[in-house]
Amino acid sequence: MSTKKKQIAFFERYLTLWVGLCIAGGVLIGHLAGDSMAILASMEIYNVNIPIAILIWLMIYPMMLQIDFSSIKGVGKAPKGLILTLVVNWLIKPFTMAFFAWVFFDQLYAAYIDPSLAGEYIAGAILLGVAPCTAMVFVWSYLTDGDPNYTLVQVSVNDLIILVAFVPLVGLLLGITDVTIPYETLVSSVVIFVVIPLVAGVITNKSLIRKKGEVWFKTEFLPKFKPVSIIALLLTLVLLFAFQGPNILNNPLIIVLIAIPLIIQTYFIFFLAWFGGRKLKLAHPICAPAAMIGASNFFELAVAVAIALFGLDSPAALVTVVGVLVEVPVMLSLVALANKWKY
Repeated sequence: MSTKKKQIAFFERYLTLWVGLCIAGGVLIGHLAGDSMAILASMEIYNVNIPIAILIWLMIYPMMLQIDFSSIKGVGKAPKGLILTLVVNWLIKPFTMAFFAWVFFDQLYAAYIDPSLAGEYIAGAILLGVAPCTAMVFVWSYLTDGDPNYTLVQVSVNDLIILVAFVPLVGLLLGITDVTIPYETLVSSVVIFVVIPLVAGVITNKSLIRKKGEVWFKTEFLPKFKPVSIIALLLTLVLLFAFQGPNILNNPLIIVLIAIPLIIQTYFIFFLAWFGGRKLKLAHPICAPAAMIGASNFFELAVAVAIALFGLDSPAALVTVVGVLVEVPVMLSLVALANKWKY
């Protein structure tokens, strides 16, 4: 009997291409629009840009619709896998990302990056490192034959931890790098981009499943939001690169320089979690998503907080956007590796 090969959805499969087109389109728009882009940049409330906030909320809300906190009751079925995930995501990954960012942006790139801006590049990388994946991990888990119930538990627990750990971890690591932290903006960003969409998603999930049933919710309702999330992501990137246009045109090599430590961090965390899972004798359907969730990032949150803390045209925001650019091809290479090493 033939088995159908699993495929990533069309938009997700070519996300790197769409991001590349958004880079080109955004830079062109920024070059042509010139100073008129300042009008959009000035549309702020409490240091949060309103157009970007709306778009990012449209990205995050559809992800939160998938979260089912009742799944946490099954945490005891694979405790070692969840413990591995939590240790890697919260006790290792943020600190290794800060280390790699410091090595590259502050030391190795000293001749290419203005020292006064190095701290912001490091800050953008830290924001990626402190935001473990919440949405795309479902895709990576599916492609590696991961246990869907375990993956749901992983994501649900991580979302709860983000609520309490994101702000102090970001504050700690940015403090080490001597970056000034406006805690009010940091907290408000988490409330706007995590708490509100999470609560809205859970309420929508529960109410619609109660009224229409779980099958309708998963097969009819959720698929309608996928294009919304992708379109919002792409429009956000166009705006970001419209603001970043002058920085990129003046230093086109910066995208490559940023990508290098992000890629190294991704492979390092994957191998650490993968071989840690093998050492703990985790089954492949548990080990694969455990390695994937640490390697991947909640880049939507990282982008939102970077913009709120440092501004639309900041080096920190540029780093988080490059994180989107490299994520899909790197993660697909890790999917292939996990499938090759399947046991």
